[in-house]
Amino acid sequence: MRIYEVLFIIAPNTEADVVESLVTQFSDLATNQGATVTNVNRMGLRRLAYPIQKFNEGIYVVLTVEGTGAEIAEIERRLRVSDAVIRYITVRIDEELKRANKMKARTAARAANRAGSSRNRNAEAANTGFVDVEEEEDEEL
Repeated sequence: MRIYEVLFIIAPNTEADVVESLVTQFSDLATNQGATVTNVNRMGLRRLAYPIQKFNEGIYVVLTVEGTGAEIAEIERRLRVSDAVIRYITVRIDEELKRANKMKARTAARAANRAGSSRNRNAEAANTGFVDVEEEEDEEL
């Protein structure tokens, strides 16, 4: 199963109940096709970077969908024919999530190695009889 983010922008003059019906329609479409919608993020009314169909603002919605490409193709087809949707984009994010998890694990391993090496230095100093000057000052206070 692959993970996709489907971002679509709805015209700002669309009624709130129509926006909700569109969001539920697209999420139900994905689940009926066999995919699972893991997250629905309604970002709300935001300013566009450039005018689209004479609109300077749009209502942003992001669906995170886990499934195959067939469900995404059907969602995109419906987004294309919907009059309220002024722009959409679909991005496959499962590879980026794998890469991010790999980097997270690598940084955690480095942090564990750093913590372990500082403990080893303190233990070696205690075994050799050498004491840091800072530790002697702390003990005197």
